[in-house]
Amino acid sequence: MSSRSRLVAASAFALTRWRARTLADCGRLERYQVARLKALKADVSRTMAYYRPFRDQPFEAWPVIEKAEMAAHFDQMNLARIDAATVRAAIAAGQERVGGFVVGQSTGTSGNRGYYLISDRERFVWLGVILAKTLPDALWRRHRVALALPGLSSLYRSASSGSRISLGFFDLGEGVEAWADDLTAFAPDTIVAPPKVLRWLSEQGRLSAQTIFSGAEVLDPVDREIIEAATGRVVREIYMATEGLFGVSCPHGVLHLAEDVVHFEWSRPSRDSALQSPIVTDFTRRTQALVRYRMNDLLELSDQPCRCGSPYQAVKRIEGRADDMLQLAGAGGAVRIVTPDVVRNAIVDSHPSIRDFRLVQTGPATIRVWLAADVPGEAEDRVRTGLGARLAAFGVLPEIIVARGFDLPFDRKLRRVRRDFS
Repeated sequence: MSSRSRLVAASAFALTRWRARTLADCGRLERYQVARLKALKADVSRTMAYYRPFRDQPFEAWPVIEKAEMAAHFDQMNLARIDAATVRAAIAAGQERVGGFVVGQSTGTSGNRGYYLISDRERFVWLGVILAKTLPDALWRRHRVALALPGLSSLYRSASSGSRISLGFFDLGEGVEAWADDLTAFAPDTIVAPPKVLRWLSEQGRLSAQTIFSGAEVLDPVDREIIEAATGRVVREIYMATEGLFGVSCPHGVLHLAEDVVHFEWSRPSRDSALQSPIVTDFTRRTQALVRYRMNDLLELSDQPCRCGSPYQAVKRIEGRADDMLQLAGAGGAVRIVTPDVVRNAIVDSHPSIRDFRLVQTGPATIRVWLAADVPGEAEDRVRTGLGARLAAFGVLPEIIVARGFDLPFDRKLRRVRRDFS
């Protein structure tokens, strides 16, 4: 890391900590966001071809875009006028840069990939922000941080040359057992990994880090319970995607949205659920605009203030993706939407031995459930009964097929509830 990059990261770190202290109530936060949105609107309508026609319209009238539209108009949404095909080809060739800019892509969990393009300065701004939210003493205390995340890009590796932070990178594609000894030898004080990895390590008695962050996947309540019981520590979350950093848990374990760097709007995919999907606008990105971008995630927001005192919106839970909401045919052919939390709770509550499962909707009225091989036989009947009763309350009576055995994928995201039927 050059001295200039170090200065950018340190400045972003200090500014993030300053905002955490000065944006002390909802009124100040709202005024701050209004000012940032006004500045961003003026900037992107001047520099980005896609937004020029909307320059004189109020922000709420600007288009809400999704992944496909962003890919189609990628060159009109970045300063370098680089199109998505060029980024895609560069990544396929193993390159992390195009025209001097850093490029990357999402894991493609939902079937299509998202792409990003940022400047070096934005990369180190990102680093300063995430360090300020996760390791607020990083400027004066040394840390050993283990990262076991999919698609480790130069965004993460930008921190590897910091003088006070030693990073250990562990490849999920190799499987946890392949590097568990190396992790122990590295002796991290902080670990960031998907919940399935944290759970495996805790069950093996090999999760010794004092600070534990779950990232890259949904933190299921079952996993949280097992990890915290095994380690005696609070599991915190980092809510981040290809599109940016969206939230970090406070020391109490409550996830707070990063409202100092991102503006959030909300849409409700199902009227029968409290879950909402965010529409995000990033204040920190100017190389590629991220304005009113609809995320595919499902969140339940909290209406209670957090003990930490932060005015940043608290999140009860991140439930999963809108793509994985079940769409089940009911009486008369009407389609009912069932969110992942409904079926997860029904299955886990069916029998005390169930600590893991997989559920896939494979047809308009067909659901397959896989249980662990070692649960008692009576659990299968209880799952059919409990899940069937819960779904009947939604007006649907699907065929429920229960089987045994499932894998634990370390080379891809774990999705306990999935819809393979469109």
